[in-house]
Amino acid sequence: MASTDKREIKMINGTVLLMKKTPLDLGSSQVLAPHETYEILGHKVILQLVSSVNGDQGKALKGKLGNPSHLRDENKSGSESKFCVTFEWDHEVLGAPGAFIIKNLNTSEFYLKSLTLEASDPSQDTVQFVCNSWVYPAEKYKSDRIFFVNQAWLPSETPAALLVYREEELLSLRGNGTGKLQEWDRVYDYDCYNDLGDPDNGPLYARPVLGGSVEYPYPRRGRTGRPPSKADPNSESRIPQIASFAIYVPRDEKFSPLKMTDVLSNAQKAIAQVFAPQLASLGNLSLNEFNSFEDVLKVYEPGTPGFLKYPTPHVIREEKSAWMSDEEFGRETLAGLNPVCITGLKEFPPTSKLDPKIFGDQTSKITRQQIQNQLDGMTIEEAIEVNLLFILNYHDIVMPYARKVNTSHSKIYASRTVLFLQKDGTLKPLAIELNLPHPDGDQFGAISKVFTPAENGVEGALWQIAKAFVAINDSGVHQLLSHWLRTHASVEPFVIAANRQLSVLHPVYKLLHPHFRDTMHINALARQAVLNAGGIVEKTVFPGPLSMELTSIAYRDWVFPDQALPAELVKRGVAVEDPSSKHGVRLLIEDYPYAVDGLQIWSAIKSWVHEYISLYYKSDDMLQKDAELQAWWKELREVGHGDKKDEPWWPKMQTRQELIDSVTIIIWMASALHAAVNFGQYPYGGYAPNRPGMSRRLIPEPGTPEYEELKLNPVKGYLKTITPQFQTLIGISALEVLSTHTSDEIYLGQRDSAEWTKDKEALLAFERFGKKLAQIEENITKMNNDKKWKNRTGPVKMPYTLLYPTSEPGLTAKGIPNSISI
Repeated sequence: MASTDKREIKMINGTVLLMKKTPLDLGSSQVLAPHETYEILGHKVILQLVSSVNGDQGKALKGKLGNPSHLRDENKSGSESKFCVTFEWDHEVLGAPGAFIIKNLNTSEFYLKSLTLEASDPSQDTVQFVCNSWVYPAEKYKSDRIFFVNQAWLPSETPAALLVYREEELLSLRGNGTGKLQEWDRVYDYDCYNDLGDPDNGPLYARPVLGGSVEYPYPRRGRTGRPPSKADPNSESRIPQIASFAIYVPRDEKFSPLKMTDVLSNAQKAIAQVFAPQLASLGNLSLNEFNSFEDVLKVYEPGTPGFLKYPTPHVIREEKSAWMSDEEFGRETLAGLNPVCITGLKEFPPTSKLDPKIFGDQTSKITRQQIQNQLDGMTIEEAIEVNLLFILNYHDIVMPYARKVNTSHSKIYASRTVLFLQKDGTLKPLAIELNLPHPDGDQFGAISKVFTPAENGVEGALWQIAKAFVAINDSGVHQLLSHWLRTHASVEPFVIAANRQLSVLHPVYKLLHPHFRDTMHINALARQAVLNAGGIVEKTVFPGPLSMELTSIAYRDWVFPDQALPAELVKRGVAVEDPSSKHGVRLLIEDYPYAVDGLQIWSAIKSWVHEYISLYYKSDDMLQKDAELQAWWKELREVGHGDKKDEPWWPKMQTRQELIDSVTIIIWMASALHAAVNFGQYPYGGYAPNRPGMSRRLIPEPGTPEYEELKLNPVKGYLKTITPQFQTLIGISALEVLSTHTSDEIYLGQRDSAEWTKDKEALLAFERFGKKLAQIEENITKMNNDKKWKNRTGPVKMPYTLLYPTSEPGLTAKGIPNSISI
């Protein structure tokens, strides 16, 4: 007698959350007009579950598909729509679903947030698919859009029924390396920085290609596939500035609609602030000049009704003139917006690494007599021996460019600043050396001026101007090297390589993904409108058109393992290795706010990474046999940072410790390091006299009218030296945008979804990480309130909070976002 299969097909109910495109969504080239809306028709969205247990013999053992289902019963709540969906699913035949395929037959894209499947019986958990991806009409794709269950699997542990899907998804993300990429393409690929210049606009806008050459090494950026320019086949053609937000990056790397709205609003306000004073000053002969510090203060709140004002920068909120003090000058090397450049002084006089055959004798001309009497009775050798002398040394990075700069758009000196660590923990500047190339040729060495502290008369005025020239160097090095090169540019290859080689199912991808959010988009926008030829950076920092070339020269010295905070502090000579210390190093400047707070954050990140990695790799052998991980690291070294591929310092990625160390560095660069050098830009640099970006003239010589004016009116002489009014307003407007947290920011220790993984041990470890960060916040507040630590607030009475992990939206001078997102 034939048997009858009476097995019951069970139904699985699910909930789909998605958002439609908004009128202000500039991620798409087809933006809706403000009055337009569109409906997502549920019957035009088809979903099919994929088995994680049973493969289809006829399809290379790919997991069997369930019957197609459609969305229904839409429930709208603001911009978000909730749909119901019901799947036919035979658990006995198909087992647990491990993925789903979705086809969008509507005419426009939507943002798919998640699919949640209800448990079929009380003993089972719900099944989560965290998607967070734009889904375009199916006709735009060459392969089906697939989303995987919220589970982390190494490639070797992935259910066989999902393995082919996993591999196919990575292939689609890599693309084929050809053609112009469109907004719906999901391709992550590499290119050199050949998009900074605009040679079609004339030779003045031509810029060298960065990356791919010995002369100009550089990290890679995301490929757009735009055709070459007409004037130079090696340079990529540019899109109009008005279309900047349409620049290609993979769609899921673009700002969210909420963030886009915030950034646009901030940018529009900044533009209005720049031009409102100009319109109000028409007919004023001193339009391009601040005549006094009071003039400068007038551009800040509280303002005249109807007159747009800038927020008052933190550095002058409590004390209007304390920024001029030597103590504040020294403090900002440790707790300002660029606290990563001061180094220990190990020899006197300071020497140069510039080639003497080209640059002659570049040894410092600072004499013993100029600093000996400022060392509390010690000799210079004694002070060096006990680690009390430090130097802010911008000589070698600036000198090769000084002649070009000084004969074109700006005036600059190559500077060295020697500082002394006093008994109260503060740094006292002892001497500033300002050097120019010899007028008869570089090979004849440098022409040197040395200034020592003075408070009154023309000597006091010259000392303030000398400090301004140091600040100009510091501002340029900060913006170009500490900020752009060491965070934005260096991290982008990690983003690209991870998306090309690590599946979304990979535990390392799940660990790193939050730290890559918005980075490719902000970098693309920067190349389009900030770092480009004639852009904001070239107008506001001293190298001008040579700015990005300078970053390439600095990249020659970039070493990945040295980006680890403890290693970086030791390399700069501000810490020594100490295995008995909590963080493995002992600071030589105990009251060093950036380093003190940074080491706490560093240790918390490393502890979290260690716990997480240990959950998935039980041995080094597992790591060595992980094909995706090895492919990621190989491509990162050989392509993403390909100009450094032969360096011996790259970790070999053969041990769990190498992975833990490397991932910790990546997270540190993308989160805390970026926060430390980014969100203080307006709080410190928004008041231009404190952080000028350029200079219009060299220091006046005795006997000149400028020197006589300096004697009579030191403030006017100072303001005539630094950036003029209009450029100042352009600069601080940009700094305000860059320093502002958007309302959708996600901070270190937070995730955009509580269901980012179903692994309970990983969730518990992440919870412990969050608690450590909360304790660090308490420690920072406590130290800032302890008057023992003078460098934490300083004469300006501005607490150091740049490494305080969380923040509210706005201009707060605190908060560590997970990623380089602005």
